Amino acid sequence: MKLASEALISAAAEAYLQQAWIFRFPNVLGPRLTHGIIYDLLRKLQATPTELEVLGDGTQQKPYLHSSELIDAMLFIRANAQQRVNLFNIGPADEGATVTSIAQAVISGAQSSARIRYTGGDRGWVGDVPRFQYSVEKLAQLGWSTPSGSLAVVRRAIAEALAEANA
Repeated sequence: MKLASEALISAAAEAYLQQAWIFRFPNVLGPRLTHGIIYDLLRKLQATPTELEVLGDGTQQKPYLHSSELIDAMLFIRANAQQRVNLFNIGPADEGATVTSIAQAVISGAQSSARIRYTGGDRGWVGDVPRFQYSVEKLAQLGWSTPSGSLAVVRRAIAEALAEANA
């Protein structure tokens, strides 16, 4: 569906739009989380403070970007990319954060001594993609890069979630 949507937007740009911008997002984190790995791990840790269940083997690895950085990138691209169709992958230049590093950051951020228990396998759930990464070189050439890497974004989102829970 994403590819079909991009094709439809590209065709519309050729037919009648003056310009179009297409953005491909990584995993996006920020305040007021309602789902996703950090939300799930914090809830699990709250329910079972001595053990943190992690789906899969913890080696799954994906890029993460803070919602504020995503908005900055989109506004930057809109102001600076002048092609008829402007398609950009938005994300950090790093390889992403592993599920194990996220679980460790959750335990650390929550000031817990819980041990991690893995359910096994290279996927956390049906349809999970064990590794995800794409090139952000085009965005870097335009002049924008993330101010922080995936793990820093994860830690920031954990701190925001914990602050919201304690507010």
